[in-house]
Amino acid sequence: MAGAAFGDGGDGKRAHLYEYRITGYFIFACVVAALGGSLFGYDLGVSGGVTSMDDFLEEFFPEVYRRKQANLKETDYCKYDNQILTLFTSSLYFAALVSTFAASHVTRNKGRRASILVGSVSFFMGGIVNAFAKNIAMLIIGRVLLGFGIGFGNQAVPLYLSEMAPAKIRGAVNQLFQLATCLGILIANFINYGTNKIHPWGWRLSLGLATVPATFMFVGGLFLPETPNSLVEQGKLEEGRRVLEKVRGTKNVDAEFADLVDASTAAQAIKHPFRNLLKRKNRPQLIIGALGIPAFQQLTGNNSILFYAPVIFQSLGFGSGAALYSSTITSGALVVATLISMALVDKFGRRAFFLEASAEMIICNVAVAVTLALEFGQGVVLPKGIGVFLVIVIFIFVLAYGRSWGPLGWLVPSELFPLETRSAGQSMVVCVNMIFTALIAQCFLASLCHLRYGIFLLFAGLIVIMATFIFFLLPETKQVPIEEIHFLFENHWFWKRYVCSDDDEKPGQEL
Repeated sequence: MAGAAFGDGGDGKRAHLYEYRITGYFIFACVVAALGGSLFGYDLGVSGGVTSMDDFLEEFFPEVYRRKQANLKETDYCKYDNQILTLFTSSLYFAALVSTFAASHVTRNKGRRASILVGSVSFFMGGIVNAFAKNIAMLIIGRVLLGFGIGFGNQAVPLYLSEMAPAKIRGAVNQLFQLATCLGILIANFINYGTNKIHPWGWRLSLGLATVPATFMFVGGLFLPETPNSLVEQGKLEEGRRVLEKVRGTKNVDAEFADLVDASTAAQAIKHPFRNLLKRKNRPQLIIGALGIPAFQQLTGNNSILFYAPVIFQSLGFGSGAALYSSTITSGALVVATLISMALVDKFGRRAFFLEASAEMIICNVAVAVTLALEFGQGVVLPKGIGVFLVIVIFIFVLAYGRSWGPLGWLVPSELFPLETRSAGQSMVVCVNMIFTALIAQCFLASLCHLRYGIFLLFAGLIVIMATFIFFLLPETKQVPIEEIHFLFENHWFWKRYVCSDDDEKPGQEL
């Protein structure tokens, strides 16, 4: 196995002295913070459904509406190929990648809670603007505001959950973010299914209900405690220890608090955390956490299915209601998969989930590609049995993604960064994730039109590369205290040449 084993011995390793109990205070904090994932999930679910609704298309995209009506029951790879329509989806993610840098400053200097509150307000405003949109410009402005909210929420929430969680259950706790995301997608699909029958303003209700999770997140956020890590980083040592004692349910937190103080001391010497990410000693976190995993999470192709599930199923010849129903089935698979991952990821580890699920996803992509190559053609009515088979294969694909690259794409990067670069590193994670999310959202329908079934073979090939990356470069991080992750890289067959090098810059020296 590529990852080195972790032990408690050695200088600076105090994990064996950590104590904790699961308290009501801890559960409240994590559940409220995880609501940030519901913002991301609701938008993922609602946008694809709205872009397939006839009333929405007729008002804003009449050309697409006419093309859809002309081939309502027939297969057509290019039925929804319209760059302005895809910009409606992707503009949110372009906004999110820009806002995450502002979020990094707020998260580092004002705390994780402050970013959560800012994100909820921006998302609420975006939902209002979209619900009352009169033209495409208003739609895009609303999407940008939603994007700002997601940029702040996705930057802060995974950090918050990882810092609040005890090491032994950090995987399950962090995946509350993914669970909230998946529930948001599922609820959005049910809402789309219902509002599709409300003419002509049902789509406005779908978009406007984004204000509901944003309101819950804001009100809950007012009562959230700041993380002990953030309080110590801000120099509030007494308050940090007090919060640590409350979330751990014990007064015996000397060892863990000492680790937090040591990490904070190192963090205070770093004036430019983004530059510090480029240092040789931080190469593993940069390559794996900030660049590799967040990019690969999108290149699996799963979010293309989540964005455009109703659109894809309608392109395959399903009716409007059947398409929304089929996409609800796939989003339900995500919820089931996340619960499986939460239950087992701290037992079997991150690497096992990444690798096993990748094999399933490759097989599913190839199966879809072969089926479409044999059975799919423009103007062809897809046989019912083939349609059911495609829904089942996509369900299995989403089930595999939902217990691996989906939740672990947020969990693993949030574990890897030391405190001095944690907020900057998480900003890079969100930025890279949103760049690839936006590109996939903008390009998928055009790629489906031009590459046809080959798009699924492309995703299968990319997953082979991703699995290889994980096998050779990611050490196992399960149950390792977050402030001691760096010891894994010092013992890793490949990364130790970087993190243990004597020719690194001197402490505090800038690039």
